[in-house]
Amino acid sequence: MASVAVIPARWGSTRFPGKPLVRLQGRELLARVIDGARTSKRVARLIVATDDDRIAELARREGVAVAMTPSELATGTDRIWAAIQSDASVRDEDIVVNVQGDEPLILGETLDALVGAFDHRAELSMATLGRRLDLGLEADRAALSLTTTAKILVNVKGEAIYFSRYPIPFSRKPAESAQGEDRRAVYKHVGIYAYRRRFLREFCAAPPCFMEQFEGLEQLRALWLGARIQVVETTQESWGVDTPQDVEKIEALLNARSPIGTR
Repeated sequence: MASVAVIPARWGSTRFPGKPLVRLQGRELLARVIDGARTSKRVARLIVATDDDRIAELARREGVAVAMTPSELATGTDRIWAAIQSDASVRDEDIVVNVQGDEPLILGETLDALVGAFDHRAELSMATLGRRLDLGLEADRAALSLTTTAKILVNVKGEAIYFSRYPIPFSRKPAESAQGEDRRAVYKHVGIYAYRRRFLREFCAAPPCFMEQFEGLEQLRALWLGARIQVVETTQESWGVDTPQDVEKIEALLNARSPIGTR
């Protein structure tokens, strides 16, 4: 089993056009993502999947392979599949890691943990990250209620049961009254993924399911298809650049160097 990391990076972001080339402390956002991914011990290759020559030029300058993909692709997942579907060196049992192109604080140890979730588990289709919510903490109770935040329920094996923007599971008791393990029964989703290649093909060939359309969460398509998704626990948040206003925040975090980590 080998692994390849694909970084989807497009020019035409609705909220921040040209985002991959914005400079953070003098270095392009995409270059910083590449720097972090290169510290992985388990990712054998890096590919930037893009629809723009300017982004491709940066990737090649950084010594990274480029796959030019159609601009009309709906999601980063579709762009990743377009980048590797004709690559004979990526076998069906291999692992494809989706490295978000706007996460400049990503570290190789995070990618290694996602790849490691597949070790000796041929039945596993996907892995993703989650941070446990402690409902004894006010900030985590607030996160549970935010519809902008995806939450995950897991089974006894740490596999995803369901993802939702709404507080799950429903409780007849106030969240602050939760005790013991009930206080840590749900995860906040940190949206970095790894896929078995054969499942990525199946996922991208399938239409969106009704749950995905209702919730606006594409990972629900994977559950609808019967996938087993391992949730790898992380203690950190996801720190991405979504808007121009995020640049200052990320530069401050770069100064403090607070990476996305796992345990």
